[in-house]
Amino acid sequence: MDLLHILPHVNAVLNATSTVLILTALAFIRAGRPAAHRRVMIAAIIVSAVFLVCYLTYHFTAPVFVFPGTGWIVPVYYTMLISHVILALAVTPLIAITAWRGAHAWRGGAGLADRGNFARHRAIARWTLPIWLYVTVTGVVIYVTLYHVYARPPG
Repeated sequence: MDLLHILPHVNAVLNATSTVLILTALAFIRAGRPAAHRRVMIAAIIVSAVFLVCYLTYHFTAPVFVFPGTGWIVPVYYTMLISHVILALAVTPLIAITAWRGAHAWRGGAGLADRGNFARHRAIARWTLPIWLYVTVTGVVIYVTLYHVYARPPG
């Protein structure tokens, strides 16, 4: 199996992994474990960056794919796809800003270094989190729809 056929499956695994990491990091920060939250968020950012490289590699080399479904699923699929792409473009800089502010709010996990930076981190994280989760989850849903529910027969 060549890279072009493997990448969609790799991308789905990376998206699902990002989702799990983001939710784990959320649980850690809600439990008052900022050092664990930070480590898991760094992992989520790395996994998402690897995803982005794989995704762009695939879409710059793969042929244009037309959704094979018919009926009511077509507008549902394209609505999800369009919202997914637009929000993926929007969330990328949001992730960078959120991570930057988070990194500057905490010093070595020992406590708050700058309450102003922490408040700014938290304010943007409230937007970044649901958008990032939407993008990772819909990425997996789009994959399942294309490669499992409406999979083209081999050949």
